[in-house]
Amino acid sequence: MVRGARQPQQPRSRLAPRLTGTVEKPPRKRKSRTEFALKEIMSSGGAEDDIPQGERKTVTDFCYLLDKSKQLFNGLSLRTSETSYLNEAFSFYSAIRQRSYYSQVNKEDRPELVVKKLRYYARFIVVCLLLNKMDVVKDLVKELSDEIEDYTHRFNTEDQVEWNLVLQEVAAFIEADPVMVLNDDNTIVITSNRLAETGAPLLEQGMIVGQLSLADALIIGNCNNQVKFSELTVDMFRMLQALEREPMNLASQMNKPGMQESADKPTRRENPHKYLLYKPTFSQLYTFLAASFKELPANSVLLIYLSATGVFPTGRSDSEGPYDFGGVLTNSNRDIINGDAIHKRNQSHKEMHCLHPGDLYPFTRKPLFIIVDSSNSVAYKNFTNLFGQPLVCLLSPTAYPKALQDQSQRGSLFTLFLNNPLMAFLFVSGLSSMRRGLWEKCQEYLRKINRDIAQLLTHSRSIDQAFLQFFGDEFLRLLLTRFIFCSATMRMHKIFRETRNYPESYPQLPRDETVENPHLQKHILELASILDVRNVFFENTIDDY
Repeated sequence: MVRGARQPQQPRSRLAPRLTGTVEKPPRKRKSRTEFALKEIMSSGGAEDDIPQGERKTVTDFCYLLDKSKQLFNGLSLRTSETSYLNEAFSFYSAIRQRSYYSQVNKEDRPELVVKKLRYYARFIVVCLLLNKMDVVKDLVKELSDEIEDYTHRFNTEDQVEWNLVLQEVAAFIEADPVMVLNDDNTIVITSNRLAETGAPLLEQGMIVGQLSLADALIIGNCNNQVKFSELTVDMFRMLQALEREPMNLASQMNKPGMQESADKPTRRENPHKYLLYKPTFSQLYTFLAASFKELPANSVLLIYLSATGVFPTGRSDSEGPYDFGGVLTNSNRDIINGDAIHKRNQSHKEMHCLHPGDLYPFTRKPLFIIVDSSNSVAYKNFTNLFGQPLVCLLSPTAYPKALQDQSQRGSLFTLFLNNPLMAFLFVSGLSSMRRGLWEKCQEYLRKINRDIAQLLTHSRSIDQAFLQFFGDEFLRLLLTRFIFCSATMRMHKIFRETRNYPESYPQLPRDETVENPHLQKHILELASILDVRNVFFENTIDDY
Protein backbone atom coordinates (compact mmCIF):
# COMPACT_ATOMS: atom_id res chain seq x y z
CA MET A 1 0.00 0.00 0.00
CA VAL A 2 0.99 3.64 -0.32
CA ARG A 3 2.13 4.56 3.14
CA GLY A 4 0.82 7.76 4.62
CA ALA A 5 -1.06 8.74 1.47
CA ARG A 6 -4.71 9.10 0.66
CA GLN A 7 -5.77 6.51 -1.87
CA PRO A 8 -7.04 8.08 -5.10
CA GLN A 9 -10.70 7.98 -5.99
CA GLN A 10 -11.04 7.00 -9.64
CA PRO A 11 -14.06 7.83 -11.81
CA ARG A 12 -16.00 4.68 -12.68
CA SER A 13 -19.34 3.17 -13.48
CA ARG A 14 -21.59 2.95 -10.43
CA LEU A 15 -21.96 -0.80 -10.88
CA ALA A 16 -18.48 -1.87 -11.95
CA PRO A 17 -16.17 -3.42 -9.33
CA ARG A 18 -13.25 -1.23 -8.28
CA LEU A 19 -9.65 -2.21 -8.91
CA THR A 20 -8.16 0.42 -6.59
CA GLY A 21 -8.24 0.73 -2.83
CA THR A 22 -10.06 3.37 -0.85
CA VAL A 23 -9.47 5.06 2.47
CA GLU A 24 -11.63 3.47 5.11
CA LYS A 25 -13.07 5.35 8.08
CA PRO A 26 -12.31 4.09 11.60
CA PRO A 27 -14.33 0.91 12.09
CA ARG A 28 -17.56 1.23 14.01
CA LYS A 29 -18.79 -1.46 16.32
CA ARG A 30 -21.21 -3.53 14.31
CA LYS A 31 -22.62 -6.98 14.06
CA SER A 32 -20.66 -9.63 12.22
CA ARG A 33 -21.84 -10.69 8.78
CA THR A 34 -22.90 -14.00 10.28
CA GLU A 35 -25.15 -12.28 12.81
CA PHE A 36 -26.51 -10.04 10.06
CA ALA A 37 -27.28 -13.04 7.83
CA LEU A 38 -29.02 -14.82 10.71
CA LYS A 39 -31.05 -11.69 11.35
CA GLU A 40 -32.05 -11.62 7.66
CA ILE A 41 -33.27 -15.22 7.92
CA MET A 42 -35.23 -14.45 11.10
CA SER A 43 -36.82 -11.40 9.50
CA SER A 44 -38.22 -13.58 6.73
CA GLY A 45 -40.41 -15.43 9.21
CA GLY A 46 -38.29 -17.67 11.41
CA ALA A 47 -36.53 -17.33 14.74
CA GLU A 48 -32.83 -17.90 15.34
CA ASP A 49 -33.55 -20.97 17.47
CA ASP A 50 -35.67 -22.46 14.65
CA ILE A 51 -32.81 -22.44 12.11
CA PRO A 52 -31.57 -25.99 11.52
CA GLN A 53 -27.93 -26.62 12.39
CA GLY A 54 -27.12 -27.49 8.76
CA GLU A 55 -28.44 -24.15 7.53
CA ARG A 56 -26.58 -22.33 10.30
CA LYS A 57 -23.33 -23.87 9.05
CA THR A 58 -24.17 -22.86 5.47
CA VAL A 59 -24.74 -19.25 6.56
CA THR A 60 -21.55 -19.23 8.60
CA ASP A 61 -19.48 -20.68 5.74
CA PHE A 62 -20.95 -18.26 3.24
CA CYS A 63 -20.29 -15.21 5.41
CA TYR A 64 -16.72 -16.30 6.06
CA LEU A 65 -16.07 -16.78 2.35
CA LEU A 66 -17.73 -13.45 1.52
CA ASP A 67 -15.66 -11.54 4.06
CA LYS A 68 -12.42 -13.17 2.97
CA SER A 69 -13.06 -12.69 -0.73
CA LYS A 70 -13.89 -9.00 -0.25
CA GLN A 71 -10.65 -8.47 1.67
CA LEU A 72 -8.68 -10.13 -1.11
CA PHE A 73 -10.54 -8.34 -3.90
CA ASN A 74 -10.08 -4.91 -2.34
CA GLY A 75 -6.30 -5.42 -2.46
CA LEU A 76 -6.17 -6.21 -6.22
CA SER A 77 -4.81 -2.82 -7.38
CA LEU A 78 -2.84 -1.85 -4.77
CA ARG A 79 -1.69 -5.34 -5.65
CA THR A 80 1.58 -6.82 -4.47
CA SER A 81 1.49 -8.97 -7.60
CA GLU A 82 1.76 -12.08 -5.49
CA THR A 83 -0.31 -14.47 -7.56
CA SER A 84 -1.08 -16.51 -4.44
CA TYR A 85 -3.52 -13.76 -3.37
CA LEU A 86 -5.32 -13.93 -6.68
CA ASN A 87 -5.44 -17.73 -6.55
CA GLU A 88 -6.88 -17.59 -3.05
CA ALA A 89 -9.55 -15.10 -4.16
CA PHE A 90 -10.36 -17.39 -7.07
CA SER A 91 -10.75 -20.35 -4.69
CA PHE A 92 -13.20 -18.43 -2.50
CA TYR A 93 -15.32 -17.22 -5.40
CA SER A 94 -15.29 -20.72 -6.89
CA ALA A 95 -16.47 -22.18 -3.59
CA ILE A 96 -19.41 -19.76 -3.49
CA ARG A 97 -20.33 -20.79 -7.03
CA GLN A 98 -19.90 -24.54 -6.50
CA ARG A 99 -21.95 -24.53 -3.31
CA SER A 100 -24.71 -22.49 -4.99
CA TYR A 101 -24.96 -20.00 -2.15
CA TYR A 102 -26.91 -17.61 -4.38
CA SER A 103 -29.30 -20.26 -5.72
CA GLN A 104 -32.29 -19.09 -3.66
CA VAL A 105 -31.92 -15.38 -4.49
CA ASN A 106 -33.95 -15.53 -7.70
CA LYS A 107 -36.92 -17.02 -5.84
CA GLU A 108 -37.27 -13.96 -3.60
CA ASP A 109 -38.91 -10.70 -4.57
CA ARG A 110 -35.92 -8.63 -3.41
CA PRO A 111 -33.99 -6.85 -6.19
CA GLU A 112 -31.23 -5.75 -3.78
CA LEU A 113 -30.26 -9.39 -3.26
CA VAL A 114 -30.13 -9.99 -7.01
CA VAL A 115 -27.83 -6.96 -7.38
CA LYS A 116 -25.47 -8.53 -4.81
CA LYS A 117 -25.43 -11.66 -6.94
CA LEU A 118 -24.66 -9.66 -10.08
CA ARG A 119 -21.86 -7.81 -8.29
CA TYR A 120 -20.44 -11.17 -7.20
CA TYR A 121 -20.30 -12.29 -10.84
CA ALA A 122 -18.62 -9.03 -11.92
CA ARG A 123 -15.94 -9.38 -9.26
CA PHE A 124 -15.38 -13.05 -10.02
CA ILE A 125 -14.88 -12.14 -13.70
CA VAL A 126 -12.22 -9.53 -12.80
CA VAL A 127 -10.30 -12.10 -10.74
CA CYS A 128 -10.43 -14.62 -13.59
CA LEU A 129 -9.28 -11.99 -16.08
CA LEU A 130 -6.26 -11.13 -13.93
CA LEU A 131 -5.46 -14.85 -13.70
CA ASN A 132 -5.96 -15.29 -17.47
CA LYS A 133 -8.60 -17.98 -16.84
CA MET A 134 -10.43 -17.05 -20.01
CA ASP A 135 -12.33 -20.33 -20.24
CA VAL A 136 -13.88 -19.66 -16.82
CA VAL A 137 -14.53 -16.03 -17.81
CA LYS A 138 -16.58 -17.16 -20.81
CA ASP A 139 -18.71 -19.44 -18.61
CA LEU A 140 -19.23 -16.66 -16.07
CA VAL A 141 -20.20 -14.17 -18.78
CA LYS A 142 -22.88 -16.56 -20.03
CA GLU A 143 -24.21 -17.03 -16.48
CA LEU A 144 -24.11 -13.28 -15.85
CA SER A 145 -26.00 -12.69 -19.09
CA ASP A 146 -28.75 -15.08 -17.98
CA GLU A 147 -28.90 -13.46 -14.54
CA ILE A 148 -29.16 -9.95 -15.99
CA GLU A 149 -31.91 -11.06 -18.37
CA ASP A 150 -33.85 -12.57 -15.47
CA TYR A 151 -33.23 -9.47 -13.33
CA THR A 152 -34.45 -7.04 -15.99
CA HIS A 153 -37.48 -9.25 -16.72
CA ARG A 154 -38.59 -9.43 -13.07
CA PHE A 155 -37.81 -5.93 -11.84
CA ASN A 156 -38.37 -2.60 -13.53
CA THR A 157 -35.31 -0.91 -12.01
CA GLU A 158 -33.25 2.09 -13.09
CA ASP A 159 -29.96 0.19 -13.40
CA GLN A 160 -31.00 -2.20 -16.19
CA VAL A 161 -29.11 -0.21 -18.82
CA GLU A 162 -25.99 -0.06 -16.67
CA TRP A 163 -25.92 -3.81 -16.08
CA ASN A 164 -26.33 -4.45 -19.80
CA LEU A 165 -23.42 -2.07 -20.37
CA VAL A 166 -21.28 -4.07 -17.92
CA LEU A 167 -22.12 -7.22 -19.87
CA GLN A 168 -21.26 -5.57 -23.19
CA GLU A 169 -17.95 -4.30 -21.81
CA VAL A 170 -16.73 -7.67 -20.60
CA ALA A 171 -17.91 -9.41 -23.78
CA ALA A 172 -15.96 -6.91 -25.90
CA PHE A 173 -12.96 -7.22 -23.58
CA ILE A 174 -12.58 -10.98 -24.01
CA GLU A 175 -13.00 -10.67 -27.79
CA ALA A 176 -10.35 -7.94 -28.17
CA ASP A 177 -7.56 -10.22 -29.46
CA PRO A 178 -7.40 -9.76 -33.26
CA VAL A 179 -6.19 -13.33 -33.98
CA MET A 180 -7.66 -16.66 -32.87
CA VAL A 181 -5.50 -19.73 -32.26
CA LEU A 182 -7.51 -22.88 -33.03
CA ASN A 183 -7.25 -26.54 -32.16
CA ASP A 184 -7.93 -29.17 -34.81
CA ASP A 185 -11.56 -29.32 -33.64
CA ASN A 186 -11.84 -25.50 -34.13
CA THR A 187 -12.01 -24.76 -30.39
CA ILE A 188 -10.14 -21.62 -29.35
CA VAL A 189 -6.79 -22.08 -27.61
CA ILE A 190 -6.30 -19.93 -24.50
CA THR A 191 -2.85 -18.39 -24.87
CA SER A 192 -0.86 -16.91 -22.00
CA ASN A 193 1.37 -13.88 -22.45
CA ARG A 194 3.06 -13.96 -19.09
CA LEU A 195 6.81 -14.43 -18.77
CA ALA A 196 7.44 -18.16 -19.07
CA GLU A 197 10.60 -19.87 -17.83
CA THR A 198 11.95 -19.94 -21.40
CA GLY A 199 10.36 -16.65 -22.43
CA ALA A 200 13.15 -14.10 -22.10
CA PRO A 201 16.38 -14.70 -24.04
CA LEU A 202 19.06 -16.06 -21.73
CA LEU A 203 22.16 -14.04 -21.01
CA GLU A 204 25.06 -15.75 -22.71
CA GLN A 205 28.51 -15.99 -21.24
CA GLY A 206 30.45 -12.82 -21.89
CA MET A 207 27.37 -10.54 -22.11
CA ILE A 208 28.10 -7.47 -19.98
CA VAL A 209 24.83 -6.09 -18.59
CA GLY A 210 23.67 -4.25 -15.49
CA GLN A 211 22.37 -5.90 -12.32
CA LEU A 212 19.25 -3.76 -11.94
CA SER A 213 15.89 -5.45 -11.33
CA LEU A 214 12.35 -4.21 -12.00
CA ALA A 215 10.67 -3.60 -8.64
CA ASP A 216 7.70 -1.26 -9.26
CA ALA A 217 5.45 -0.47 -12.21
CA LEU A 218 2.81 2.22 -12.67
CA ILE A 219 0.33 1.19 -15.37
CA ILE A 220 -1.70 4.23 -16.43
CA GLY A 221 -4.61 4.19 -18.87
CA ASN A 222 -6.77 6.93 -20.40
CA CYS A 223 -7.84 6.01 -23.93
CA ASN A 224 -11.35 7.30 -24.54
CA ASN A 225 -12.66 4.79 -27.05
CA GLN A 226 -10.75 1.70 -25.98
CA VAL A 227 -12.48 -1.45 -24.79
CA LYS A 228 -12.38 -1.72 -21.01
CA PHE A 229 -13.93 -3.61 -18.13
CA SER A 230 -14.26 -1.97 -14.75
CA GLU A 231 -11.11 0.19 -14.44
CA LEU A 232 -8.96 -1.93 -16.73
CA THR A 233 -8.46 -1.04 -20.40
CA VAL A 234 -7.20 -3.61 -22.90
CA ASP A 235 -3.81 -1.87 -23.05
CA MET A 236 -3.50 -1.85 -19.25
CA PHE A 237 -4.45 -5.52 -19.10
CA ARG A 238 -1.91 -6.49 -21.75
CA MET A 239 0.91 -4.62 -20.05
CA LEU A 240 -0.12 -6.12 -16.71
CA GLN A 241 0.21 -9.61 -18.22
CA ALA A 242 3.59 -8.76 -19.77
CA LEU A 243 4.95 -7.89 -16.31
CA GLU A 244 4.00 -11.15 -14.60
CA ARG A 245 5.61 -14.57 -14.55
CA GLU A 246 3.77 -17.69 -15.54
CA PRO A 247 2.83 -19.40 -12.24
CA MET A 248 4.70 -22.62 -11.52
CA ASN A 249 3.36 -25.45 -9.43
CA LEU A 250 5.26 -26.32 -6.28
CA ALA A 251 6.41 -29.73 -7.52
CA SER A 252 8.22 -28.30 -10.54
CA GLN A 253 9.79 -25.61 -8.36
CA MET A 254 11.15 -28.18 -5.91
CA ASN A 255 12.66 -30.17 -8.77
CA LYS A 256 14.73 -27.21 -9.90
CA PRO A 257 18.42 -27.40 -8.91
CA GLY A 258 19.20 -25.51 -5.74
CA MET A 259 15.62 -25.12 -4.57
CA GLN A 260 16.00 -27.45 -1.58
CA GLU A 261 19.04 -25.62 -0.26
CA SER A 262 17.39 -22.20 -0.48
CA ALA A 263 13.96 -23.24 0.80
CA ASP A 264 14.54 -21.61 4.19
CA LYS A 265 15.84 -18.35 2.74
CA PRO A 266 13.42 -15.53 1.92
CA THR A 267 12.87 -15.38 -1.83
CA ARG A 268 12.56 -12.17 -3.83
CA ARG A 269 9.17 -11.15 -5.14
CA GLU A 270 8.45 -13.05 -8.34
CA ASN A 271 6.66 -10.13 -9.98
CA PRO A 272 7.15 -6.37 -9.80
CA HIS A 273 4.75 -4.47 -7.56
CA LYS A 274 2.12 -2.70 -9.67
CA TYR A 275 -0.26 0.22 -9.38
CA LEU A 276 -3.15 0.22 -11.86
CA LEU A 277 -4.29 3.81 -12.40
CA TYR A 278 -7.29 4.39 -14.66
CA LYS A 279 -7.82 8.05 -15.57
CA PRO A 280 -5.83 9.41 -12.60
CA THR A 281 -5.74 13.14 -11.95
CA PHE A 282 -2.31 14.75 -11.89
CA SER A 283 -2.30 14.86 -8.09
CA GLN A 284 -3.27 11.19 -7.83
CA LEU A 285 -0.62 10.17 -10.32
CA TYR A 286 2.06 12.20 -8.55
CA THR A 287 1.06 10.69 -5.20
CA PHE A 288 1.67 7.20 -6.51
CA LEU A 289 4.85 8.21 -8.31
CA ALA A 290 6.29 9.79 -5.18
CA ALA A 291 5.34 6.83 -2.99
CA SER A 292 6.79 4.30 -5.42
CA PHE A 293 9.95 6.38 -5.82
CA LYS A 294 10.36 6.61 -2.05
CA GLU A 295 9.95 2.86 -1.48
CA LEU A 296 12.11 1.75 -4.44
CA PRO A 297 14.83 -0.61 -3.16
CA ALA A 298 18.49 -0.16 -4.04
CA ASN A 299 19.56 -1.36 -7.51
CA SER A 300 15.92 -1.41 -8.61
CA VAL A 301 13.96 0.09 -11.48
CA LEU A 302 10.66 1.97 -11.61
CA LEU A 303 8.66 1.40 -14.81
CA ILE A 304 6.03 3.91 -15.95
CA TYR A 305 3.62 2.79 -18.67
CA LEU A 306 1.40 5.45 -20.23
CA SER A 307 -1.46 4.56 -22.56
CA ALA A 308 -3.25 7.85 -23.07
CA THR A 309 -4.53 10.51 -25.42
CA GLY A 310 -1.92 12.89 -26.80
CA VAL A 311 -1.86 16.59 -25.87
CA PHE A 312 -0.48 18.74 -28.69
CA PRO A 313 0.60 22.36 -28.33
CA THR A 314 -0.15 24.66 -31.25
CA GLY A 315 2.38 27.10 -32.66
CA ARG A 316 5.99 27.55 -31.59
CA SER A 317 7.57 29.35 -28.66
CA ASP A 318 10.88 31.20 -28.45
CA SER A 319 12.38 28.67 -26.07
CA GLU A 320 11.33 25.03 -26.15
CA GLY A 321 11.74 23.08 -22.95
CA PRO A 322 10.30 19.89 -21.42
CA TYR A 323 6.88 21.56 -21.03
CA ASP A 324 6.58 22.95 -24.56
CA PHE A 325 6.09 19.76 -26.59
CA GLY A 326 2.86 18.64 -24.96
CA GLY A 327 2.52 15.20 -23.42
CA VAL A 328 -0.25 12.76 -22.61
CA LEU A 329 -3.62 13.42 -21.00
CA THR A 330 -4.25 11.17 -18.01
CA ASN A 331 -7.67 12.37 -16.87
CA SER A 332 -9.60 15.22 -18.47
CA ASN A 333 -11.75 14.63 -21.54
CA ARG A 334 -11.98 18.27 -22.53
CA ASP A 335 -11.04 19.63 -25.96
CA ILE A 336 -10.73 16.25 -27.65
CA ILE A 337 -10.49 16.50 -31.44
CA ASN A 338 -10.10 13.26 -33.43
CA GLY A 339 -8.87 11.52 -30.32
CA ASP A 340 -6.25 14.16 -29.50
CA ALA A 341 -6.28 16.99 -27.00
CA ILE A 342 -5.37 20.45 -28.26
CA HIS A 343 -3.81 23.14 -26.09
CA LYS A 344 -3.99 26.63 -27.51
CA ARG A 345 -0.79 28.63 -27.09
CA ASN A 346 -2.66 31.91 -26.73
CA GLN A 347 -4.19 30.68 -23.49
CA SER A 348 -2.44 31.57 -20.27
CA HIS A 349 -2.46 28.03 -18.91
CA LYS A 350 -1.57 24.50 -19.93
CA GLU A 351 -3.77 21.43 -19.53
CA MET A 352 -3.72 20.56 -15.83
CA HIS A 353 -3.81 16.78 -16.22
CA CYS A 354 -1.29 16.57 -19.04
CA LEU A 355 1.80 14.64 -18.00
CA HIS A 356 4.76 16.40 -19.61
CA PRO A 357 8.27 14.95 -19.89
CA GLY A 358 9.39 17.61 -17.41
CA ASP A 359 6.97 16.24 -14.80
CA LEU A 360 9.08 13.07 -14.62
CA TYR A 361 12.45 14.80 -14.24
CA PRO A 362 12.49 14.58 -10.41
CA PHE A 363 12.11 10.78 -10.64
CA THR A 364 15.14 10.34 -12.89
CA ARG A 365 17.26 10.40 -9.72
CA LYS A 366 16.75 6.63 -9.74
CA PRO A 367 16.73 4.16 -12.66
CA LEU A 368 13.60 4.85 -14.73
CA PHE A 369 12.11 2.86 -17.62
CA ILE A 370 9.27 4.61 -19.49
CA ILE A 371 6.86 3.25 -22.12
CA VAL A 372 4.59 5.77 -23.84
CA ASP A 373 1.79 4.55 -26.11
CA SER A 374 0.17 7.72 -27.41
CA SER A 375 -0.40 9.86 -30.47
CA ASN A 376 2.08 12.32 -28.93
CA SER A 377 4.63 9.82 -27.64
CA VAL A 378 7.41 11.74 -29.40
CA ALA A 379 7.10 14.49 -26.80
CA TYR A 380 9.22 12.17 -24.65
CA LYS A 381 12.05 12.23 -27.18
CA ASN A 382 12.82 15.64 -25.69
CA PHE A 383 13.90 14.13 -22.41
CA THR A 384 17.06 15.16 -20.62
CA ASN A 385 18.90 12.84 -18.25
CA LEU A 386 19.89 15.30 -15.54
CA PHE A 387 21.16 12.86 -12.92
CA GLY A 388 23.13 10.31 -14.90
CA GLN A 389 20.99 7.37 -13.78
CA PRO A 390 19.90 4.75 -16.33
CA LEU A 391 16.94 6.12 -18.31
CA VAL A 392 15.16 4.66 -21.34
CA CYS A 393 11.91 5.71 -23.06
CA LEU A 394 10.19 3.37 -25.54
CA LEU A 395 7.81 5.38 -27.72
CA SER A 396 4.93 4.15 -29.87
CA PRO A 397 4.24 5.29 -33.44
CA THR A 398 2.23 8.50 -33.41
CA ALA A 399 -0.01 7.32 -36.28
CA TYR A 400 -0.87 4.06 -37.99
CA PRO A 401 -1.77 3.35 -41.62
CA LYS A 402 -5.43 3.96 -42.39
CA ALA A 403 -6.03 0.25 -42.92
CA LEU A 404 -5.28 -0.39 -39.23
CA GLN A 405 -6.81 2.67 -37.59
CA ASP A 406 -10.27 1.18 -37.18
CA GLN A 407 -8.79 -1.45 -34.83
CA SER A 408 -7.73 1.05 -32.16
CA GLN A 409 -10.79 0.28 -30.03
CA ARG A 410 -9.44 -3.24 -29.47
CA GLY A 411 -6.14 -1.94 -28.11
CA SER A 412 -2.98 -0.35 -29.42
CA LEU A 413 -0.85 -2.26 -31.93
CA PHE A 414 2.32 -1.09 -30.19
CA THR A 415 1.27 -2.47 -26.81
CA LEU A 416 0.12 -5.69 -28.50
CA PHE A 417 3.66 -6.12 -29.87
CA LEU A 418 5.06 -5.71 -26.34
CA ASN A 419 2.54 -8.19 -24.96
CA ASN A 420 2.18 -10.79 -27.73
CA PRO A 421 4.53 -10.06 -30.65
CA LEU A 422 3.47 -13.07 -32.71
CA MET A 423 -0.21 -12.10 -32.56
CA ALA A 424 0.71 -8.54 -33.57
CA PHE A 425 2.83 -9.87 -36.45
CA LEU A 426 -0.06 -12.03 -37.67
CA PHE A 427 -2.47 -9.09 -37.42
CA VAL A 428 -0.34 -6.71 -39.52
CA SER A 429 0.12 -9.56 -42.01
CA GLY A 430 -3.63 -9.81 -42.51
CA LEU A 431 -4.20 -13.11 -40.68
CA SER A 432 -7.10 -13.55 -38.26
CA SER A 433 -6.77 -17.22 -37.27
CA MET A 434 -4.13 -19.94 -37.09
CA ARG A 435 -3.82 -23.61 -36.19
CA ARG A 436 -2.13 -24.44 -32.93
CA GLY A 437 0.68 -26.45 -34.51
CA LEU A 438 1.78 -23.58 -36.77
CA TRP A 439 1.40 -21.11 -33.88
CA GLU A 440 3.80 -23.13 -31.72
CA LYS A 441 6.27 -23.47 -34.60
CA CYS A 442 6.27 -19.68 -35.09
CA GLN A 443 6.64 -19.09 -31.34
CA GLU A 444 9.75 -21.25 -31.35
CA TYR A 445 11.18 -19.28 -34.26
CA LEU A 446 10.35 -16.03 -32.50
CA ARG A 447 12.36 -17.18 -29.49
CA LYS A 448 15.33 -17.61 -31.85
CA ILE A 449 14.78 -14.07 -33.17
CA ASN A 450 14.75 -12.72 -29.59
CA ARG A 451 18.04 -14.50 -28.84
CA ASP A 452 19.63 -12.90 -31.87
CA ILE A 453 18.25 -9.46 -30.98
CA ALA A 454 19.81 -9.86 -27.53
CA GLN A 455 23.17 -10.54 -29.16
CA LEU A 456 22.80 -7.54 -31.45
CA LEU A 457 22.22 -5.30 -28.43
CA THR A 458 25.00 -6.61 -26.25
CA HIS A 459 27.55 -6.75 -29.10
CA SER A 460 26.80 -3.25 -30.37
CA ARG A 461 29.70 -0.84 -30.01
CA SER A 462 27.66 2.34 -30.32
CA ILE A 463 24.58 1.56 -28.19
CA ASP A 464 23.84 3.81 -25.23
CA GLN A 465 24.82 2.06 -22.01
CA ALA A 466 21.40 2.75 -20.47
CA PHE A 467 19.91 -0.09 -22.56
CA LEU A 468 22.52 -2.52 -21.25
CA GLN A 469 21.96 -1.37 -17.65
CA PHE A 470 18.34 -2.55 -17.90
CA PHE A 471 19.14 -5.70 -19.88
CA GLY A 472 19.95 -7.78 -16.80
CA ASP A 473 16.27 -7.88 -15.75
CA GLU A 474 14.19 -10.55 -17.52
CA PHE A 475 11.05 -8.42 -17.88
CA LEU A 476 12.90 -5.40 -19.26
CA ARG A 477 15.06 -7.59 -21.50
CA LEU A 478 11.95 -9.10 -23.07
CA LEU A 479 10.32 -5.66 -23.51
CA LEU A 480 13.47 -4.34 -25.23
CA THR A 481 13.78 -7.29 -27.61
CA ARG A 482 10.06 -7.09 -28.46
CA PHE A 483 10.38 -3.35 -29.04
CA ILE A 484 13.18 -3.91 -31.55
CA PHE A 485 11.22 -6.70 -33.25
CA CYS A 486 8.19 -4.38 -33.47
CA SER A 487 10.23 -1.53 -34.94
CA ALA A 488 12.00 -3.77 -37.46
CA THR A 489 8.70 -5.35 -38.56
CA MET A 490 7.02 -1.98 -39.13
CA ARG A 491 10.01 -0.63 -41.06
CA MET A 492 9.89 -3.63 -43.40
CA HIS A 493 6.10 -3.69 -43.87
CA LYS A 494 4.78 -2.22 -47.12
CA ILE A 495 1.93 -0.19 -45.59
CA PHE A 496 4.06 1.42 -42.84
CA ARG A 497 5.66 4.06 -45.04
CA GLU A 498 5.75 7.25 -42.94
CA THR A 499 8.25 8.13 -40.26
CA ARG A 500 5.44 8.60 -37.76
CA ASN A 501 4.48 4.94 -38.35
CA TYR A 502 7.66 3.77 -36.62
CA PRO A 503 8.41 3.44 -32.90
CA GLU A 504 11.24 5.56 -31.51
CA SER A 505 13.27 5.60 -28.33
CA TYR A 506 15.22 7.83 -26.00
CA PRO A 507 18.17 7.48 -26.19
CA GLN A 508 18.13 6.57 -29.88
CA LEU A 509 19.11 3.06 -30.86
CA PRO A 510 21.83 2.61 -33.50
CA ARG A 511 19.51 1.67 -36.39
CA ASP A 512 22.05 -0.14 -38.54
CA GLU A 513 22.97 -2.41 -35.62
CA THR A 514 19.44 -3.06 -34.36
CA VAL A 515 16.13 -2.22 -36.07
CA GLU A 516 17.65 -2.12 -39.59
CA ASN A 517 20.17 -4.89 -39.13
CA PRO A 518 20.23 -7.15 -42.25
CA HIS A 519 20.50 -10.29 -40.11
CA LEU A 520 17.29 -9.35 -38.21
CA GLN A 521 15.54 -8.43 -41.46
CA LYS A 522 16.37 -11.84 -42.86
CA HIS A 523 14.77 -13.46 -39.79
CA ILE A 524 11.58 -11.45 -40.21
CA LEU A 525 11.32 -12.45 -43.86
CA GLU A 526 11.81 -16.08 -42.87
CA LEU A 527 9.01 -15.82 -40.30
CA ALA A 528 6.82 -14.28 -43.00
CA SER A 529 7.68 -17.22 -45.30
CA ILE A 530 6.60 -19.73 -42.65
CA LEU A 531 3.24 -17.93 -42.55
CA ASP A 532 3.10 -17.48 -46.33
CA VAL A 533 2.78 -13.68 -46.03
CA ARG A 534 6.15 -12.63 -47.41
CA ASN A 535 4.40 -10.54 -50.06
CA VAL A 536 3.42 -7.87 -47.51
CA PHE A 537 7.08 -7.11 -46.70
CA PHE A 538 9.81 -5.45 -48.73
CA GLU A 539 12.66 -7.75 -49.73
CA ASN A 540 15.44 -5.17 -50.17
CA THR A 541 14.31 -3.13 -47.21
CA ILE A 542 17.23 -0.78 -46.67
CA ASP A 543 17.25 0.37 -50.32
CA ASP A 544 13.50 1.03 -50.18
CA TYR A 545 13.56 3.67 -47.42
